[in-house]
Formats: sequence, C-alpha cells, structure tokens
Amino acid sequence: MTTARHEFHPADQRSSAILQSVRSAFAEKGFDGASMQDLARAAGMSAANFYRYFPSKAAIVDALISHDLMVIQQDFGQIITAPHPVQALRSLLGRRIPEHQSCEDGALWAEITAAAQRKPDIWASAGRMESQIRDYMLGVFVAETGWPREKVAEVFSAHAAFIIVLFKSASMAATMPAEIRGAMTDMILATIDRTLGEVSSARLKA
Repeated sequence: MTTARHEFHPADQRSSAILQSVRSAFAEKGFDGASMQDLARAAGMSAANFYRYFPSKAAIVDALISHDLMVIQQDFGQIITAPHPVQALRSLLGRRIPEHQSCEDGALWAEITAAAQRKPDIWASAGRMESQIRDYMLGVFVAETGWPREKVAEVFSAHAAFIIVLFKSASMAATMPAEIRGAMTDMILATIDRTLGEVSSARLKA
C-alpha cells in the first residue's frame, strides 16, 4: 500500500520553516553528507512523515527552488516598474551578492550546482530556476529599452545568462578567504555593471 504524499506549498509558513531547517542541515553537513534522516531530524519530523513531503533530495531541491523563485519574482516585479529598471537591477544585485556570501545559501547552491552535474533530476530543477530568472531579466531589459520582447531576446539573452553565471560565481565565493572574496566580488560587480551598461546604452540609442 502506497503512502500518500503531502502537498508542499512554498508560500505556506510551515513549509517555509521546514525548508529553513533543511537549509541549515545542508549547511552543517553538506548536500551529500546530510542524509534524509538528518534532514527529517532537523525539520522536527519523523523520517516517514518527512518522506511524504520529500521522497528524495531532488524533491527538496525542487521545493527550495520554488520557494526562492517566489522571492525572486517579487524582487523583479518591483524592478520592472522602477523608473530606471536596469539601475534598480544593478542595485538589487549589489545587495544580494554580499547577502548570499554572508549566509549559508552560497555554499549550499555551490553544492547543489555540483550535484546537478551528476543527477539529471537536480539538473532539470536548477535549469528551471535559471530559465525563469533569465526570463525575468529579459523583462527588465524590455522595460529599460522599450524594444519588442523578440528583439530583446535576440540581442540580450547572452547578457542575461552571463549575469546569472556571474551571480552564481560570486555566491560560491563564500568559502574563499575574505581578502580574495572581496577582490573577486568587486571584479564581478564591475563586470555586471559593464554588461548592464550595454543594455542601458541600447535604451539611449533607441
């Protein structure tokens, strides 16, 4: 007889608390080092009940991504309606990168990215997240330039993908010595500024 799986809602307070406990357990033991029993214990649940929510680590990653995308969607909703969308995006990235480096998320996503290379289901979830963020970013570029979406996608898709790579690299630098991390972060932010500057220049030429 099969056990019914519980629905997981990222916006639900209980679900958010479970995910936060899971993040902490991953931060303590590592993505591969934390067993499902460790994660259940951190969430204050029996292993059987935890498995009803999450039958695998891939399901946990999918839930983490759904939760984080909900926050990201709110951020981009504010950026797109700002008077200068690219400037608002630049400011957001300038805040978020140090935040990710100073909390456990940077190291966690570094491990999830590594796991995605070995596990197709985690790769698919990570790809869904990057695709959605790229789509949000192209929306910002549309708002900035006033160009049709098709033209923005043709000209600036690589810019959006490059910024995502830079952001991930900066987040993963959380484990580096402070002096190296600081210098690397400055270089990444400068590169993001130049990349976004190309989008702003297109607005001025439009």
